Amino acid sequence: MAESVYSVVSLVGSSTESWEKAAAIAIETASSTLRDLRVARVVDQDIHIEPGQALTYRVKLELSFKYERQP
Repeated sequence: MAESVYSVVSLVGSSTESWEKAAAIAIETASSTLRDLRVARVVDQDIHIEPGQALTYRVKLELSFKYERQP
């Protein structure tokens, strides 16, 4: 197996639909600037409650991506 180096970043996604949608939004957004995403780990989930507003599902993720080697 080739040697590799990975970085881990923390992200928070939110959605008024579900925790799954909140996680998907965070990953989609990160993939627009980060390449070679590898693993997303859910660290925490919560719901933001605002009277008179829809519930907001929030997911905190740790997302890993592989560093690219320069030739």
